[in-house]
Amino acid sequence: MTKRNVPESVSILILGAGGDLTKRLLLPGLASLLSAHDYDVQVLGAAQEERTDEQWRQLIRDSFGQVTDPQNADRYLESARYITADVTDPEQLRLLIQACDHTPIIYFALPPAVTARVCAALRQLDLPAGTRLALEKPFGTDLTSARALNRLIAQLVPEEQVFRIDHFLGMSMVLNILGLRFANQFFESVWNGRRIERIEIVYDELLGLEGRGGYYDRAGALIDMLQSHLLEVLALIAMEQPPRLNEVELRSNAAQILRATHVWGDDPAASSHRARYTAGKVGDRSLPSYTDEPGVDPALKTETLAQVTLEVDTARWRGVPFVLRSGKAIGNYTTQVRVRLRPVPEIPGFGGAPAPDSIMLDLKSGAVELGLTMNGSGDPFTLERSTLVAKKELGDLLPYGQVLQGIVEGDPLLSVRADMAEECWRIFDPVISAWRKDEVPLEEYPAGSLGPKGW
Repeated sequence: MTKRNVPESVSILILGAGGDLTKRLLLPGLASLLSAHDYDVQVLGAAQEERTDEQWRQLIRDSFGQVTDPQNADRYLESARYITADVTDPEQLRLLIQACDHTPIIYFALPPAVTARVCAALRQLDLPAGTRLALEKPFGTDLTSARALNRLIAQLVPEEQVFRIDHFLGMSMVLNILGLRFANQFFESVWNGRRIERIEIVYDELLGLEGRGGYYDRAGALIDMLQSHLLEVLALIAMEQPPRLNEVELRSNAAQILRATHVWGDDPAASSHRARYTAGKVGDRSLPSYTDEPGVDPALKTETLAQVTLEVDTARWRGVPFVLRSGKAIGNYTTQVRVRLRPVPEIPGFGGAPAPDSIMLDLKSGAVELGLTMNGSGDPFTLERSTLVAKKELGDLLPYGQVLQGIVEGDPLLSVRADMAEECWRIFDPVISAWRKDEVPLEEYPAGSLGPKGW
């Protein structure tokens, strides 16, 4: 990632600053970045909710306190402002941009429909030179709306000034996939369908809705996790080695993989599962049924657990199933890429068939586990399973801090390019259509379980 030594001064204008995303993820991520790097940044918040400048500054200070000494926020507080505004109104947007002391970074912490309305309003303004747009996923609500949004954005600023945010790309272990694959000869030599039988990318959470029913019930596990985060991980797992690590080569190789990806057997009904949780206990926490959660409309039939099998139709991966799965209120917290190698032939004279070797990458803890077959500890003429574990320290920055660094420095390496966003919708549009037609049953599982039986 090519970085400038001293980025220009920027004003980060957060639209939708009154939401949970800003408080829970965005401001702490920014605090981790500004605590580690001496950037000249003005932090502005805008939303319809009433809030004073002092309350906004206290929120920034509290965010610094989550990751470092809250006094590190002091240098950013004097220029910080909060402006109550309708961010879809062109004239009010004009005033917000005029409040930016430096080159604006307009951060859309907004739902897709509101983001589209803001972009339409921005067309009526003359944006300052160098203005950058940072958009939270999902990028649109389907392939048609994603294409329309991308056409609209292209009329505002050049693509290299557009940052479609996927904070998974800022997780240090996700980025470590590249180093693990391409810097280790023994990994790269088996990283193909001749040696690998199956790959699973799993992100199962202990948490339920945690007050996010209004958003989640209109997204569900498929759109919230598989269609964005897990597909981006798949692209890094399956991509060819880029000739150099820059935003053009890396993202072009990722886009190439996404273009080759489709639902297994082109049969979305047979290759997907969906379910939602009923009342149960996750650890010592009791959760109500999903349909009884605040903000949930049972008629929408929103899933809280989704699983889809895909194929990457390239010479390297043809015939290998890639299983993507994510769920809420699951009994085991799992954030893993599991690579299962093909079994070797049985060895005459040894008791038992060799178990297939495996590679596991934990996206949260940074651990890498190799599952190997070795001679038995007692009887050397038997075979037993052994696991080798390597641990890696997490990155210095929070995932949002890592992504924000690219935005502040004007490097879109860790952002999702327009064609990639559209391909992600293209891949899952058949599944979404099949689910809306009820071609795939909506199963149930008790909160705290591992999901429906038989998955």
